[in-house]
Amino acid sequence: MKQLFHLGIDVAKAKLDCALRLPDGKLRSKVVENNPKGFKVLTEWLAKHGATTAHVCMEATGVYWEAVAEYLATQEMTVSVLNPAQIKAFGASRMVRTKTDKVDARLIAEFCFERRPDSWQAPTPSEQALRAMVLRLEALQAMRTQESNRLEVARDAVSAGIAKHIEWLDEQIKALAKAIHDHIDGDENMKDKKAILESIPGVGERTIAILLAFYANLDRFSNARQAVAFAGLDPRQHESGSSVKGKPQLSKIGHAFLRKALYMPAMVTLYKTAWGKLFRNRLAAAGKPPKLIIGAMMRKLVHVAYGVLKSGKSFDPALHGLT
Repeated sequence: MKQLFHLGIDVAKAKLDCALRLPDGKLRSKVVENNPKGFKVLTEWLAKHGATTAHVCMEATGVYWEAVAEYLATQEMTVSVLNPAQIKAFGASRMVRTKTDKVDARLIAEFCFERRPDSWQAPTPSEQALRAMVLRLEALQAMRTQESNRLEVARDAVSAGIAKHIEWLDEQIKALAKAIHDHIDGDENMKDKKAILESIPGVGERTIAILLAFYANLDRFSNARQAVAFAGLDPRQHESGSSVKGKPQLSKIGHAFLRKALYMPAMVTLYKTAWGKLFRNRLAAAGKPPKLIIGAMMRKLVHVAYGVLKSGKSFDPALHGLT
């Protein structure tokens, strides 16, 4: 259905700058809090303008967009989540020189109207729960590392308290890891996908939980390249003429948590598995530096995970040069 109203949202951690494009092309702006209270204010504001249904576009900025995207999807809105590079290029094509949150929101609304991007699919409640637990586990592990570092240099007056906090964190981490395991095994769809991902050498239980939290529903990706771009693992090249030839780098325009989570699995795969060693040796023989090889393996893991989940078939060593 062709939408008459188009809403652009510039997402920040604490607020949402919103720009509503009316059917006559005029724009209306509103700033709301990035929390459930703000979401309610936003829907009330949209209703006042008669925009009870609208095509909503926003950039994938960290994780701050997820809650509002999920909320608006339940309000019968068409929601599209954009790569920030698309909006940057669109702004350049319009020669937009001013950059403020309000201007960005209006630019996103105009992009939404002109380009009609594909709709985003909200994760299922089971995926949302798993994602929340995975992110919480990461936060607890980060806190434990911080406390361990503090304990090494702490004075006697506070060391006992830090040690007690580490003990508590260990209990929470253990309990949450079990909850994640039980959650996956309690969902038949996720349990089946977990079994397929377990066939990939180098991918452990924690990595599988992360992959399921973000890639369990592959319908929101048209191909493996989109799945890779979602994590910001797609390569970015900078070349111009015959003199400017920059080294390829990861775009990093995507989910930073996924990139961080895939680093160690990539290292394990490269140095501890047969197919990873073959992959590493091939790139090294071509003169690729170690940092690039690690990034390539992180990208390869997403490709392989996408492939086995899409096909429903286990990892095939023959496809990776092994007999």
